[in-house]
Amino acid sequence: MSIFAALEVYHDDAFRSAAMNMALDEALLDTATAPSIRFYRWDHPALSFGYFGKFADAIDHNGRDYARRWTGGGIVLHGEDLTYAIVIPANDAAFAESPMSIYEKTHRAIQSAIGAEAQLAAKESPKISESCFANAVRADVMMYGRKIAGAAQRRTRRGLLQQGSIQHVDLAQDFADRFAGGLSGNCKVQRIDAELLSRAREIATQKYGSQEWLRRR
Repeated sequence: MSIFAALEVYHDDAFRSAAMNMALDEALLDTATAPSIRFYRWDHPALSFGYFGKFADAIDHNGRDYARRWTGGGIVLHGEDLTYAIVIPANDAAFAESPMSIYEKTHRAIQSAIGAEAQLAAKESPKISESCFANAVRADVMMYGRKIAGAAQRRTRRGLLQQGSIQHVDLAQDFADRFAGGLSGNCKVQRIDAELLSRAREIATQKYGSQEWLRRR
């Protein structure tokens, strides 16, 4: 069952820094007037960690671009993954759903787009490290006993932001479109315009690119 009556889809073909990727997600939350999803990649190997995470737990991964996410969750290594951000404005009907319902429905769309080999985790696994992909929570996407998709959320008065990563799996060329189609039967492709980029650059400079934000814990 679709989550959204309509969905705006951004295929961000530019490879961006960790700070800019985080900033674009927040800029989209600031400005989106309809549910949106952005698919994106990284300009070189990167690491993101949750808002409540400790910088000291993340610094052992040498040579990576670091980013503290605005969402929660653990450490995620980026570079070979497909990353996405879903934004739900507060005035959209889906915003009234519980965070868990949105999480599960999103992951069901991923599961369906991958195929029968993928399953949703029935329960949370014991935490064994700060790495997000070492620990499965309920409704994470699994394949052959390994977690391949997880996500983290942040809810504000403006709306909900869900940032997710899909990795350790070979994705079909049309995977992103099939994933988006599982979220809504009415998808409209959008482009990242100059205004959104300008807003994101401001956020990256003031927030995600600053040492104060990165090392706040």
